[in-house]
Amino acid sequence: MQITSEIVNLIAAFMIFLGSIIALISSIGLIKFQDVFLRSHAATKSSTLSVLLTLVGVIIFFISSQGYLSVRLILALVFINLTSPVGGHLISRAAYRTGAYMYRKSDAPRQTNILLSAAENNTFEQLKKRAHEREEQRRKTYEKEHDY
Repeated sequence: MQITSEIVNLIAAFMIFLGSIIALISSIGLIKFQDVFLRSHAATKSSTLSVLLTLVGVIIFFISSQGYLSVRLILALVFINLTSPVGGHLISRAAYRTGAYMYRKSDAPRQTNILLSAAENNTFEQLKKRAHEREEQRRKTYEKEHDY
């Protein structure tokens, strides 16, 4: 019985560890991503998974070591898994409606190539100008569609 308890505790510890690693990856994504849409994706998807793994690991640990099921942990699990994606969706929707900058892969600075001169690489000012022009074009299209 002692070996089974140790194995269950090891599984719980592994789930908590995996949840903390995913939370670390999520926090790195919040820092590294360029726009609000990618950041909200990192904040909701991976954070929800990390909380899920961590709380399931804690529930397993409490069941195996102390012999009871915590209703508070189950409620926290349900509450986080319902509210986090909805909140991320609402943040993304509000950002889209206000015309927030949307990162495109074509906006990324290109790698230097022997065939390109230094003037042909994207500078930060060129990227910013193109993003501003694209958002202005999007705004005009939106106004035309909605008869402003």
